[in-house]
Amino acid sequence: MSGDLLLTGSTGFVGMELLARALERTDRRVTALVRAASADAARARIDGVLDDLFGTRAREYRQRVRAVAGDLLAPGLGLDGRTRDELAERTTTLVHSAASVSFTLPLAQARAVNVEGTRHVVELAEHAARRGGLDCYGHISTAYVAGDHSGRFDERALDVGQDFRNSYEQTKFEAERLVRERELPARILRPSIIVGDRHSGWTAAFNVLYWPLRALSRGLFSAIPADPASPVDAVSVDYVADAVHTLVHDPAPVAEGGETYHLIAGRKAARLGDLCAAASRYFGRPGPQVLAPEQFAALPATSVAADSVLETGRIYFPYFMVASEFSDELTRARLEPAGIRVSPLSDYLERLLDFATRSRWGKLRIARAQALAV
Repeated sequence: MSGDLLLTGSTGFVGMELLARALERTDRRVTALVRAASADAARARIDGVLDDLFGTRAREYRQRVRAVAGDLLAPGLGLDGRTRDELAERTTTLVHSAASVSFTLPLAQARAVNVEGTRHVVELAEHAARRGGLDCYGHISTAYVAGDHSGRFDERALDVGQDFRNSYEQTKFEAERLVRERELPARILRPSIIVGDRHSGWTAAFNVLYWPLRALSRGLFSAIPADPASPVDAVSVDYVADAVHTLVHDPAPVAEGGETYHLIAGRKAARLGDLCAAASRYFGRPGPQVLAPEQFAALPATSVAADSVLETGRIYFPYFMVASEFSDELTRARLEPAGIRVSPLSDYLERLLDFATRSRWGKLRIARAQALAV
């Protein structure tokens, strides 16, 4: 594809993987919009990411990555008019990966990043469409814009009257609605729970599924509120990055009104009871009881876990009882002919846990290049 790729969130977990694929699989120039106070600081951050991704091979790619200091929260992304016009003229693909993924951020703060930040990126995408021609605006959303919806949730669906479990879900929903209201060649990508690389186990983000797994490793839960048959829809970061890279670089014109893809495990999702059993075997710990919420609530606190641990876990427990059934027929029809297929979590759970324990659950930083070399 001609023109440059502009990427937000390139210092984040998914964004790093997207940057790696753009550099390794294309010859495109990449502009990385980086939160930094100066051009030198932005360059230093991107050089650090390249070192993490490629180790000694980083020098092969440095000249193809331009680091631009910007601010997602500022009007115009904090760019001066000349830089903004230049980016608009050179960019033909824009992928917005930057976001707050906190479940506990107050709604106003989450909106500032996930909704207003998206608005500022979309305005740049519209400027690019006017100035130089934009082939694709790729928007990283989440399957959990479905909120507490019960039953089938199609790839084209958005507002089905759902409520939301946290500010992250709500603001990602609002951001997606904003994107759909604009006349952009948008491909919206909705991953489920993203975990580490299925080949090496590497991850840069020990959140969501990792916290309960770590609690199991320490024997902190004797019981959890959930349904053992409930699906835990987790996908590896390499699958997500492969899928996003393929879809945003698809030369076919984006369908009128945009396209949406669910990057999910779907029919291959793990069942909670099986996941608990496998993790308990790995750690040599007794498996927790999986109880209905009302049964869990009736247990004395001392038989479950310390209050502080329980309080932390509450933000994750709802993801063990998700009633949405995500469809992915459109996604599989586009990706499977390209050889991109999701793997069940059971195929690589042990590698994830090996890496988690080796890195002491993120306390010991292991670069991606180092992990892939093992």
